[in-house]
Amino acid sequence: MGRLVPAVTRALDILELFLDGDGTLSAPDIVRKLQLPRTTVHELVTTLSARSYIVPVPGQPGRYRLGVRPYQLGSRYAEQLDLAAEGQQVARSVAETCDETVHVAILEGTDVIYIAKVDSTHAVRMVSAAGRRLPAHCTSVGKMLLASLPEQELTARIPDGAELTAMTPNSITDPGALREALARIRERGLAVESRESNPDVSCVAAPVRDRAGKVVAALSISVPMIRWSDERVAELEQLAAKGAAELSERLGHRGTV
Repeated sequence: MGRLVPAVTRALDILELFLDGDGTLSAPDIVRKLQLPRTTVHELVTTLSARSYIVPVPGQPGRYRLGVRPYQLGSRYAEQLDLAAEGQQVARSVAETCDETVHVAILEGTDVIYIAKVDSTHAVRMVSAAGRRLPAHCTSVGKMLLASLPEQELTARIPDGAELTAMTPNSITDPGALREALARIRERGLAVESRESNPDVSCVAAPVRDRAGKVVAALSISVPMIRWSDERVAELEQLAAKGAAELSERLGHRGTV
């Protein structure tokens, strides 16, 4: 690995300071936060300003905010993102940690479509495939995604009189019962599905957000019932949440909402 360039590192440190607070900083703020010499900060701020990475705040002399250049770079990065490819990488990392089957799925109508999948190495495991479509209300990823919809949109997709398909005897078939389940999922920020799509498998799922904070996918971990327990569920919930947060970060999301 090559040597890090101190001046570039300091310039990037300055830019990353704008991610916190109200998004504006003065040179003294930067000196205090980074413990850098005033002359160094002055030179770096002048350079960043000249290249439109930061700009003066109108009406607030001596204060700066991010300029157009970081936005342009971020937009170009977002254009190159591939949810399926990024999801596959994160799913692989999660699967390596827990050795269970991991999916990333999106919502289409009232179904989920799996766009990424990594298998467990266990002989007994969930059999599925990327590209498979299932009723959303029968899966943890689907319920996570349905719970993230605005109420009006949820009602449009699943009206009160809707007939919900049962995949197993445990599947929810009543729209009212589904709404109650979705309300609990919203409160927890996690979804658990126990043998609702497969009589031998249960799953946990967490939401994946884009840079605007919108839920665009969900990541799930599927486990055969022979390896399912209360202790295991708690562990997998944390792992699913961590994986979903990592994928969200790759998509440009910051924060918890």
